[in-house]
Amino acid sequence: MANKTILKWAGSKVRIMDQLLHHLPAGKRLVEPFAGSCAVMMNTDYDEYLVADANADLIDLYQAIKDDCRKFTKLAAYWFSYCKENRDFYELRDMFNTERDIFKNSVMWSGLFLFLNRHCFNGLCRYNTNGEFNVSCGHYKKPYFPMIEIRAFAGKSQRASILHADWKDTLIQVEHGDVVYCDPPYLTNDKAFTQYHQVNFTPADHELLAVALHTLHHDIGMPVTVSNSIEAKELYADLGFTIHEIDAPRTIAANGNRQPAKEIIAVLEKAA
Repeated sequence: MANKTILKWAGSKVRIMDQLLHHLPAGKRLVEPFAGSCAVMMNTDYDEYLVADANADLIDLYQAIKDDCRKFTKLAAYWFSYCKENRDFYELRDMFNTERDIFKNSVMWSGLFLFLNRHCFNGLCRYNTNGEFNVSCGHYKKPYFPMIEIRAFAGKSQRASILHADWKDTLIQVEHGDVVYCDPPYLTNDKAFTQYHQVNFTPADHELLAVALHTLHHDIGMPVTVSNSIEAKELYADLGFTIHEIDAPRTIAANGNRQPAKEIIAVLEKAA
């Protein structure tokens, strides 16, 4: 069974880890430009990791745990004990949005981000155009405090560099001997934009990412693995990626349909 993660996360790879592991190449360091819930880091055993994301709240949380797990756990638990009613969730969400600059980069603030994630609807991480966290309360009877997962991450993170950066800046730091795994926002049926933190991830962004990964592989033999929707199959196949189709469980569906969905794992293997 795959190790669970600190955060509830839409699109987490925990549920397909048994299928994904077969397509992650051997190497010294795994580079993840779209870290998300860090499910891949927590279920692999590379010597080193570079985990990066454009979401500063996410990266601050991971860095706080790496730096002082005990302090983070104590302060995060405070927020969980504070919330007794649903109205408390909205009070704390407003605080998170309006007093962000006062508490920026503090461990207490990262603990509040964990609180919001574990109490909000489906563990979504969504911001409005003003950069405000705007997911509604999930109305859970007893939200889970991920003590086991926090401690596991604290140990594993000592092997990791944690970086607040977009995928372009992250790939610049790739070195010979690294392997890359990318889990970008999925390309949708209608080619609509999908959100990557506070910006839209467009079809053009998907193409740019795919070409950049192909170039890395061509120039330095970098092995690359990418997860995406079935709609991205042609894009990656045209660039010479080997395509593996899988059935992935859905955790969130706007129309209520949670039947498994077809996804792809696109691979460029290490050059011989």
